[in-house]
Amino acid sequence: MAASELYTKFARVWIPDPEEVWKSAELLKDYKPGDKVLLLHLEEGKDLEYRLDPKTKELPHLRNPDILVGENDLTALSYLHEPAVLHNLRVRFIDSKLIYTYCGIVLVAINPYEQLPIYGEDIINAYSGQNMGDMDPHIFAVAEEAYKQMARDERNQSIIVSGESGAGKTVSAKYAMRYFATVSGSASEANVEEKVLASNPIMESIGNAKTTRNDNSSRFGKYIEIGFDKRYRIIGANMRTYLLEKSRVVFQAEEERNYHIFYQLCASAKLPEFKMLRLGNANDFNYTKQGGSPMIEGVDDAKEMAHTRQACTLLGISESYQMGIFRILAGILHLGNVGFTSRDADSCTIPPKHEPLCIFCDLMGVDYEEMCHWLCHRKLATATETYIKPISKLQATNARDALAKHIYAKLFNWIVDHVNQALHSAVKQHSFIGVLDIYGFETFEVNSFEQFCINYANEKLQQQFNMHVFKLEQEEYMKEQIPWTLIDFYDNQPCINLIESKLGILDLLDEECKMPKGTDDTWAQKLYNTHLNKCTLFEKPRLSNKAFIIQHFADKVEYQCEGFLEKNKDTVFEEQIKVLKSSKFKMLPELFQDDEKAISPTSATSSGRTLLTRAPAKPTKGRPGQMAKEHKKTVGHQFRNSLHLLMETLNATTPHYVRCIKPNDFKFPFTFDEKRAVQQLRACGVLETIRISAAGFPSRWTYQEFFSRYRVLMKQKDVLSDRKQTCKNVLEKLILDKDKYQFGKTKIFFRAGQVAYLEKLRADKLRAACIRIQKTIRGWLLRKKYLRMRKAAITVQRYVRGYQARCYAKFLRRTKAATIIQKYWRMYVVRRRYKIRRAATIVLQSYLRGFLARNRYRKILREHKAVIIQKWVRGWLARTHYKRSMHAIIYLQCCFRRMMAKRELKKLKIEARSVERYKKLHIGMENKIMQLQRKVDEQNKDYKCLMEKLTNLEGIYNSETEKLRSDLERLQLSEEEAKVATGRVLSLQEEIAKLRKDLEQTRSEKKYIEEHADRYKQETEQLVSNLKEENTLLKQEKESLNHRIVEQAKEMTETMEKKLVEETKQLELDLNDERLRYQNLLNEFSRLEERYDDLKEEMTLMVHVPKPGHKRTDSTHSSNESEYTFSSEIAEMEDIPLRTEEPTEKKVPLDMSLFLKLQKRVTELEQEKQVMQDELDRKEEQVLRSKAKEEERPQIRGAELEYESLKRQELESENKKLKNELNELRKALSEKSAPEVTAPGAPAYRVLMEQLTSVSEELDVRKEEVLILRSQLVSQKEAIQPKNTMTDSTILLEDVQKMKDKGEIAQAYIGLKETNRLLESQLQSQKRSHENEAEALRGEIQSLKEENNRQQQLLAQNLQLPPEARIEASLQHEITRLTNENLDLMEQLEKQDKTVRKLKKQLKVFAKKIGELEVGQMENISPGQIIDEPIRPVNIPRKEKDFQGMLEYKKEDEQKLVKNLILELKPRGVAVNLIPGLPAYILFMCVRHADYLNDDQKVRSLLTSTINSIKKVLKKRGDDFETVSFWLSNTCRFLHCLKQYSGEEGFMKHNTSRQNEHCLTNFDLAEYRQVLSDLAIQIYQQLVRVLENILQPMIVSGMLEHETIQGVSGVKPTGLRKRTSSIADEGTYTLDSILRQLNSFHSVMCQHGMDPELIKQVVKQMFYIVGAITLNNLLLRKDMCSWSKGMQIRYNVSQLEEWLRDKNLMNSGAKETLEPLIQAAQLLQVKKKTDDDAEAICSMCNALTTAQIVKVLNLYTPVNEFEERVSVSFIRTIQMRLRDRKDSPQLLMDAKHIFPVTFPFNPSSLALETIQIPASLGLGFISRV
Repeated sequence: MAASELYTKFARVWIPDPEEVWKSAELLKDYKPGDKVLLLHLEEGKDLEYRLDPKTKELPHLRNPDILVGENDLTALSYLHEPAVLHNLRVRFIDSKLIYTYCGIVLVAINPYEQLPIYGEDIINAYSGQNMGDMDPHIFAVAEEAYKQMARDERNQSIIVSGESGAGKTVSAKYAMRYFATVSGSASEANVEEKVLASNPIMESIGNAKTTRNDNSSRFGKYIEIGFDKRYRIIGANMRTYLLEKSRVVFQAEEERNYHIFYQLCASAKLPEFKMLRLGNANDFNYTKQGGSPMIEGVDDAKEMAHTRQACTLLGISESYQMGIFRILAGILHLGNVGFTSRDADSCTIPPKHEPLCIFCDLMGVDYEEMCHWLCHRKLATATETYIKPISKLQATNARDALAKHIYAKLFNWIVDHVNQALHSAVKQHSFIGVLDIYGFETFEVNSFEQFCINYANEKLQQQFNMHVFKLEQEEYMKEQIPWTLIDFYDNQPCINLIESKLGILDLLDEECKMPKGTDDTWAQKLYNTHLNKCTLFEKPRLSNKAFIIQHFADKVEYQCEGFLEKNKDTVFEEQIKVLKSSKFKMLPELFQDDEKAISPTSATSSGRTLLTRAPAKPTKGRPGQMAKEHKKTVGHQFRNSLHLLMETLNATTPHYVRCIKPNDFKFPFTFDEKRAVQQLRACGVLETIRISAAGFPSRWTYQEFFSRYRVLMKQKDVLSDRKQTCKNVLEKLILDKDKYQFGKTKIFFRAGQVAYLEKLRADKLRAACIRIQKTIRGWLLRKKYLRMRKAAITVQRYVRGYQARCYAKFLRRTKAATIIQKYWRMYVVRRRYKIRRAATIVLQSYLRGFLARNRYRKILREHKAVIIQKWVRGWLARTHYKRSMHAIIYLQCCFRRMMAKRELKKLKIEARSVERYKKLHIGMENKIMQLQRKVDEQNKDYKCLMEKLTNLEGIYNSETEKLRSDLERLQLSEEEAKVATGRVLSLQEEIAKLRKDLEQTRSEKKYIEEHADRYKQETEQLVSNLKEENTLLKQEKESLNHRIVEQAKEMTETMEKKLVEETKQLELDLNDERLRYQNLLNEFSRLEERYDDLKEEMTLMVHVPKPGHKRTDSTHSSNESEYTFSSEIAEMEDIPLRTEEPTEKKVPLDMSLFLKLQKRVTELEQEKQVMQDELDRKEEQVLRSKAKEEERPQIRGAELEYESLKRQELESENKKLKNELNELRKALSEKSAPEVTAPGAPAYRVLMEQLTSVSEELDVRKEEVLILRSQLVSQKEAIQPKNTMTDSTILLEDVQKMKDKGEIAQAYIGLKETNRLLESQLQSQKRSHENEAEALRGEIQSLKEENNRQQQLLAQNLQLPPEARIEASLQHEITRLTNENLDLMEQLEKQDKTVRKLKKQLKVFAKKIGELEVGQMENISPGQIIDEPIRPVNIPRKEKDFQGMLEYKKEDEQKLVKNLILELKPRGVAVNLIPGLPAYILFMCVRHADYLNDDQKVRSLLTSTINSIKKVLKKRGDDFETVSFWLSNTCRFLHCLKQYSGEEGFMKHNTSRQNEHCLTNFDLAEYRQVLSDLAIQIYQQLVRVLENILQPMIVSGMLEHETIQGVSGVKPTGLRKRTSSIADEGTYTLDSILRQLNSFHSVMCQHGMDPELIKQVVKQMFYIVGAITLNNLLLRKDMCSWSKGMQIRYNVSQLEEWLRDKNLMNSGAKETLEPLIQAAQLLQVKKKTDDDAEAICSMCNALTTAQIVKVLNLYTPVNEFEERVSVSFIRTIQMRLRDRKDSPQLLMDAKHIFPVTFPFNPSSLALETIQIPASLGLGFISRV
């Protein structure tokens, strides 16, 4: 399509602006061909009419889509032009804080003027081995590309760093060299890479200075060649320097400084060794005070001086030479203070004994008079004679300055020579990488000879750059078989010819210098005559005859001719040089030797080139003609030669370009000045690169990338199986002009703007799709909203209508109710009025009737009373009369009857004496007897009848009879009781009066007792109330104290719990750190050991003829022998007599012992940490339980709580003490420089043992103390509880009064007496109990008071004491008691141990006896019985019970055993066919037999051979995962066997009785357990390295680049640096590849029988590697930081978690290691706009550091136009919220970090006697025992 078609409404363009260079605007209407004006809308809101140029009619530059802004590569931009480049750089620099950007093959580096954390070793490791396009732009990526191409193409490389002063050239070159030094390492032990880096401080001190643009500006150019051997390790380096700015030595502009070294000397003048230099402040010297700025902010010159001296020492410059350098530099400073006095216009003198000159002569060792003379005179030589001529003061000053510059230049060259000599290597150089740090294009208001040379060099470099870019473009087109069309690019060869060709500017300058009277003016005229109007690039200023203008590639520059000749000649008086050569100071003449002698052989490169500089060397020896010839070599000539040599070197290498940009002139951090940036971009060739790219086909896509990106523009029928044909068909439809694109072999090439057009089509298609989706969704939403509104309206109507109906019904009800109320109210009123009237009438009637009735009643009552009175009076009178009459009659009757009775008595007395009387009496008796006899007869008859009846009914009524008998007996008893009762009635009747009297007496006594009880009760209640009041007061006081103490206790408990948690975490971290440090030391030891073996092998190879009869074993064997064997009778030790002569052999055991002791200490620390952890868990549980109990139960006494709070304080102080002791322990362990420090008895060892002992004792005591406290509190609670044992003191006796008969009264009386006695006894007991209780309460109150006072005094005293004394005072008595208890417990423990040992011995004796009895029983069985019994096959294997689980071998078969079982064993066969850990079991069974034989030498020889053989196998096949896993599993199993059968109780808990019989009996192999543990750690670390090497190539591709969810991630346009495709091609890794590899690792480890806990640790380490590498690459790749990539990462992480769940490894801690990656993925997906989003991000990303969060937000890049970038204000908000977070400033995770490994004890249930040895192992020479 035509370009004009893109200028539609809303299209954005760039227009020129005088302030901002380019300004963005938006079209308000479509452009039509022929329009002269464009209507634009600026971003600031203004409308503008932009007029097109009527001649060119060029439209303004189009702006790129927003998704392309901020790209890593400028060539990825669709529109390639100056404003696009400038805007992209500004966005990356200001918004994203990214200082590096690719521009094709060029790396653009913008100086941030701020230290950035992007140059650490972790960043270097992240870029190492990566493709240049796979990572974000970085200087390390360029260095890695150069290093990789050197190794791949076998071609030398160059990195060309250019830019103007202050742009950061030196820093970039320094980081590139640092990268090479870190990645490659050195080939020798001389640490060449350190020396290469050490050359930077020296060269900066003597070649860098402060300028107005840069505080550390390089005032010379340098080219450093870093040499590599065939293995691409650094072997040496060589440095060339160009055009040192010597004029700075004698002159500095305002706000500038001289070279740093002078100020460093002045700052260190007070050092003792510098006193002889007689230096002072920098302001005291003419050469250092001219700029007026002797100090640089943030730079300490004294410290920099120390760094410089340290670097000199590292490079082999001795102290004497260093002092010589400083003497010369100090002499230059003093020379600058030499003053001249004018005699006349043509002569001058120096004052006599001039102090500065005297000091100069003393320091230089020259004659004062001679130097004084030649400073004021010069020698002139003619053809016939030579004469001496005085010079003027101005000439003398110039000569002095020239001498100072010459001395400094010679010293500079001498230092460079010695640096090269130190960096030279005797090993042949295979290849090199050159780093060129050279000045950029310069143009100032006044430009002189220096700017001319600099711009000349940049012209040459720009020509080389253009040719290289052009060549690369041509190669790319030819490779893709694209028709090549010649691209017009700027060729600056005419400008170079103008400068360096015959009769060029340099030729004319040299020619003018040879003329005796040549001046700058005559030279200028020659230039005008030669080039003006003949060369278009040469011009003459209109208003000047002493200047000329050259049209350079970057800009026009006007040069002032003044000073050109003098600077080109660089004249210095030869006589002054001769004086210096005659110096007694030996170093000074060395500076002025011939070039051939001055340059050391070591400074030459492999090609024979030597160091070339610009300063002319004036020889002191040789022929005069030769001397004159040397003098004719001008500075321009030297510079041209050295520049040609440099260009030859660069053309012979593959160049890599770094262009440094200075963003502003004020050194403000992250401030971008568009004007200055554009100037530098034009000058450094970046825009030329863009122009060359834009002239051809700058945008290039692979077919797969194009298809993935623009699939949305294709219809389903357009998609074919052939991606290439599909892309062709689609492009032919989308872009009609075929010249706008070309189809290459693997790529599609687009012209500038076409990708933007395709992006516009894609965005339009997606926008249309979005609109359709939005239309549908909005319609659906509005429909749903309408339905909801309609439903809501109907509901509202229903409820409103219902409400209205209810209101109407309510109205009707109210109306009816009102009517009813009115009716009833009216009725009520009438009825009330009626009732009132009726009541009044009734009242009146009642009062009236009552009045009448009362009157009538009173009348009747009076009458009735009168009748009664009459009745009683009449009755009294009648009775009185009757009584008198009756009394008289009775008296008369009595008298008569007495008389008659007396008479009758006399008659009876007479009759009684006669017989007749008796007869009369008997007559009646006989009758009675007869009657009785008849009755008896009748009764007999009746009896007979009854007897018959009874006989008949006897059988029937037996039961009745028995019942009647029982009733009869009861009746008889009742009869007897009745008789007794009848008898008692009489006695009771007699006693009634008596009882009544007793009753009255008892009542009186009871009343007295009740009164006494009431009085006593009142007294007791009064006493109790008093006690309660006192107790209440005490309780209130106690509650106040409790409240205060509880609050303090809560605060202290919370504080203590927090501190306990923090200290526990800190202890765990410290323990892990210690373990990690130890394992790192072990790893380093292993590396050194392998290095030692390699060196020995190399020595063996160097000695071609070994001695016969001698054989070699590896060093690990000898080292282990010397450390862990007690005898030296091993054959291998005797076979190597040369071993004792090796000095390094003696050091290995020392290191090994150190590691062994450290390992023991780490183990002990682990145990103690576990004990402490258990104790802390118990204490936390106790605290929780105590809190629960305190909530349920009443508060305990204040004194006890106070005591508990003191205990808590003591615990807290003890924690602090433990922490301090742990710090002392760390310090003691850190001082491990010598092995003696960690030996038993050493300070560190003693400190360790003391701390561990104290910790164990204190932790054992804490639980007992807490239990004692709780028991005391419970007992006090029970003592305070109120006693409710009182009974009532009175008994009611009301029932006694209700009894009516005598029996009840008697029983009541008896009960009353018993009740009284009981009551009295209860009262007495209650009285005694109350008295005892009152006494106890008084005593308890008194003791509480005393205890309270004592505790308060103790608390007051403790609060006055310091914490240490407080703890000692409170725990002193406890410590004494606990010490005694501990001693008793130790004695009991010893007794129990003795008892256990005795019982074990008895058990063994009994076991032997039982075995003998069983054997005897077997012998007693007769042969016949044996024959008769059937032979069962099951009984045959019972003979294996006789095996003791041991294997016997001969000592001479040891090597064969080790060879067959370790060295030549194939892990795969063992893992598949045999039991896991079989080699470990076999080796242990052999060790058991040696232990059984008590053969010390055999045991140690076997163990040593085993360890050495395992190391040898791992060294040989250490990159095979299966081998390493197999031997890690077997080493751990061997270690577990040594523990399980060691006889220690801790390891025998899970053993069977048979396994306990197999324990080792003679040797303690704890030392070898330690060695095996160390070996297992080494194997584990090697296993991790193997895992990492296998996984690392898969991780980035599988976790980041591969699209697991196809179609989610969009592919953005890329530039020249193509990134790895995210589409899964053949050979690329996917997530399934990672999962398959993890499955493979897991299955292999399980087959080898690795401990489950160890498998978990390996899996955790694997997942950490995956997470760390993925996150590091994410943080270094801008293209990966998008929403869709976050979704991909989260999906991939979920797959890894699913794998963990399938393998039951979720509790391994592996998931937690992925937490930073998960949070980074979430960070890519969450909203990033508001403050709430910022708060959510800060709370969510707790596993990420602040630097990582900010980096991800800065790198976040939208893939589609619908996503938004993260605003700068939001990132600042995040930074403000996270500023208080204390985390590491490190950006990347340490992917090389290895978690400390532990080997938990895992006993085996396998019985040793059941193990069978397969014949496939070839161990037939060993036998089972």
